[in-house]
Amino acid sequence: MNANSEETEKKTLALGVIERLKAAYPDADCTLDYDDAWKLLVSVRLAAQCTDARVNVVVQKLYEKFPDVNALAEADVDAIEEIVHPCGLGRSKARDISACMKMLRDVYGGKVPDRFDELLKLPGVGRKSANLVMGDVFGQPAIVTDTHCIRLANRIGLVENVKEPKKVEMALWKIIPPEESNAFCHRLVEHGRAVCTARTKPHCGICPLADICKKNGVDG
Repeated sequence: MNANSEETEKKTLALGVIERLKAAYPDADCTLDYDDAWKLLVSVRLAAQCTDARVNVVVQKLYEKFPDVNALAEADVDAIEEIVHPCGLGRSKARDISACMKMLRDVYGGKVPDRFDELLKLPGVGRKSANLVMGDVFGQPAIVTDTHCIRLANRIGLVENVKEPKKVEMALWKIIPPEESNAFCHRLVEHGRAVCTARTKPHCGICPLADICKKNGVDG
């Protein structure tokens, strides 16, 4: 199969996956709680190697003590770490949050920039975080290559043996319609938690993708 026909086949598969996941998870959305763009930046940094549910609890205490960008920018890193340590990697996360809020205050007037390249300049913000903000806050096309996305994209057959987040992202941009991209990634998270699980054998018997999924890496 040549490259063009392979990409066409993957586009067809992607459209099928999108439609079925849309039917299965019509209301899928970001599971991090936030009511301001800067809070999403904080939460997504804390979510590294931590559950969204725990992050949602921890940030409540953080915002009680430091309710805005300026307060967090002026906060002592130790004070931030004391609150966020239940999320793991407390020291590095506290440093990044502090530096990020300082940059928002000093460079961007306390506002989160709405350009991808500007978001990447913020401490602790990588492509995954920047895409999440672009999609959820600014309503732009976005592909968030978290662990669910990478695992399911490979398992379904949208990519093949690609584990590096940026490479998965670039591959998916070629086959996922931009207007579907952000919601598609949220639905992959829902599907990865509910059906196509990582820690147990996937529940293929109840999966809406069972007849079109390549089942790469699935025994039996």
